[in-house]
Amino acid sequence: MEIQQEMLVDWGIKIGLALAILIVGKLIAKMVVNLVKKGLTKKGVDAAVVSFAGSIIYVIALLAVLIASMSQLGIDTTSLVAVIGAAGLAIGLALQGSLSNFASGVLIVVLRPFKAGDFVEVGSKMGTVMEIKLFATKLKTPDNKIVIVPNSSITGNAITNFSTQDTRRVDLLIGISYDADIRKAKSVIEEVVAGDERILKDPAWTIAVSELADSSVNIIVRPWVNTADYWPVYWHLIENIKIKLDENDITIPYPQMDVYLHKTEN
Repeated sequence: MEIQQEMLVDWGIKIGLALAILIVGKLIAKMVVNLVKKGLTKKGVDAAVVSFAGSIIYVIALLAVLIASMSQLGIDTTSLVAVIGAAGLAIGLALQGSLSNFASGVLIVVLRPFKAGDFVEVGSKMGTVMEIKLFATKLKTPDNKIVIVPNSSITGNAITNFSTQDTRRVDLLIGISYDADIRKAKSVIEEVVAGDERILKDPAWTIAVSELADSSVNIIVRPWVNTADYWPVYWHLIENIKIKLDENDITIPYPQMDVYLHKTEN
């Protein structure tokens, strides 16, 4: 009789401790999830990512609490852990691509290499960021097309953000004939550059001979502009430099090759 009472007391204590672990563990899991959510929200992380991350952390925490509670009852949890691990591995392999995109989406939102409204080049695509989702990022191209780029292809490649800086440099390469007057050509180009009020005075622009190429003398033209003025200035300079060079009889040569024939006597 005493042995049965001791066993009942012992089991009662184990059950009580197991329930305590379960209840306290659940409360701690909720507290951790709330702290993580608050931290992510303060960093400006997308609400969908915050919710999803909180759910994952809560499920993992509950599994750990459940295993600890079962261990307190004397139940061998080794096989259970193995089953959970095998199931997790199978799910991970089946959803490898989706999980990679999700993880990349979380990195994009947390690290913030770009934000909605930025003009970027990502994953070999270029456009304005419309929306950053869990698995993909939506871009609008300059010709008004919507492109959905998987997040994994974004984080796995170089990201160029054209909107982070207030100014950009316009890089042009103008080739003139070897017969042309280099000083006159540079003077004509500088006149065109100086006549555009959108071009900044600081930093100063650069106009210099960069290369003696096969068919032309190449002159680099590098003015600085506000980011919003980049393309209008680029197109304006290309057109007007060509017009002014033509007006001053400075030719832009076609690629050419000189062939010399030698006559030999048999």
